[in-house]
Amino acid sequence: MVAHRAERPVPLVVDLDGTLVATDLLIESLFVLAKRRPLRLLMLPWWLLQGRARLKHHLAREAMPDVPTLPYRPDLIEYLEAAKRHRVPIVLATAADGRVAQAVAHHLKLFDTVFASDGIVNLKGENKRDRLVAEFGAQGFDYVGSGRIDHAVWSAARKAILVRSEPGLAAKVAEVTEVERVFEEPSSDPLLYLKALRPHHWLKNALVFLPLAAAHRLDEIELLLQAFLAFLAFSLCASSTYLLNDLMDLPSDRRHPHKRERALASGRLPVLRALAQVPLLLAGALAVGLLLPWAFLGVLALYYMLTLSYSLRLKDMVILDVLALAGLHALRVMAGSAATGVWPSAWLVAFCVFLFFSLAMIKRYAELVVMRTIDGLHAHARAYELEDSELLAALGGASGYLAVLVLALYISETANGGFGRHELIWLVCVLLLYWISYMWLMAHRARMHDDPLVFALRDHVSRILMALMAIIFIAAVP
Repeated sequence: MVAHRAERPVPLVVDLDGTLVATDLLIESLFVLAKRRPLRLLMLPWWLLQGRARLKHHLAREAMPDVPTLPYRPDLIEYLEAAKRHRVPIVLATAADGRVAQAVAHHLKLFDTVFASDGIVNLKGENKRDRLVAEFGAQGFDYVGSGRIDHAVWSAARKAILVRSEPGLAAKVAEVTEVERVFEEPSSDPLLYLKALRPHHWLKNALVFLPLAAAHRLDEIELLLQAFLAFLAFSLCASSTYLLNDLMDLPSDRRHPHKRERALASGRLPVLRALAQVPLLLAGALAVGLLLPWAFLGVLALYYMLTLSYSLRLKDMVILDVLALAGLHALRVMAGSAATGVWPSAWLVAFCVFLFFSLAMIKRYAELVVMRTIDGLHAHARAYELEDSELLAALGGASGYLAVLVLALYISETANGGFGRHELIWLVCVLLLYWISYMWLMAHRARMHDDPLVFALRDHVSRILMALMAIIFIAAVP
């Protein structure tokens, strides 16, 4: 009797970018570099002149993505685990640099072999095909990929497995090899791109109407139209900065219990498409801003530069990050003044400074409280550690109460401040005192999972208090 040797399993080769992970690691590395060492971005043209493989090599050395938190595709991981249980050799073959590929392989512990770019050869398309054919022979491997660039590899593979197939790609691949399986994703939410712009944060831009409200000039249609244009320009500009901020914050967002569900952090929105929207939104903001006085464009430019500085560096610097956040809110008020020519009084400026500083402190304090539920005594948020929470609460609470004091002094020192029934404004002081205390209590109880102003607009208690304050202001106007 002759014993037959069992046939050796055909290796299963897996691509990385867009296949195993729902992101582009090269783009992510660029934003990691921008955040860690922004001046090194000046080296990009020189690195690129040396070739894409060399560019990836430099980026991997200086800006390694946070591999454990990458948006891996769970259905594909499950498929690979089943293949491994059947003793199928699994190979990671990627155009990413070898350092990144080895880190992914070490994290997942699924791969028997890793092929990657090495600083000289960019292992993509035909280069990847030639490497795999040299190693396993033509039709000697099955290949898992996701884009048209992988067509050259599929032409030399025994079978094809497609992930998140582009329209018509499966039929084209079927012309050169057998398509064994297609991992399709659920239809993307058409509102996904809109959600990434954080339209719920646009409500913060309503601060551009504050100078008109404080001057009792909301009934002037021309000024109201100018304030609306300022609101629109700021909303487009803010969304541009939100996308940039999210791209730079991908590693930290993926470690956050709530932010990891954002479209970019979860991988549901491709980073390249988000990046393409950034200049389009900024161009829209500038186009609207050209309809307003030049002073408004100056404030808008200052807002954009401060936001960019905050995303790159300031958000990781204690106290300065809070001052920057407060400044961004204050610039919205100044933008309303620049658009309408109605400039705020010293009382309004002082009130805004103290109130916005308190709200910014709430944001940082709330992040610390949330992270405490995850990391315990080792929790930290940005540059703040858990033991800083009591100090943040003291500083932020004091600043909020100072805002109430400024309002009270305004009523006392200006006699009527333009109000026919100025004594009613004392009720606003009481309601504002209650609201600030309530907001700090919600943050202390870990119930504030978003920006304080956005939380206030969603919270029924805050909405009631805001409505009451608005009614009182209207009643106090002669």
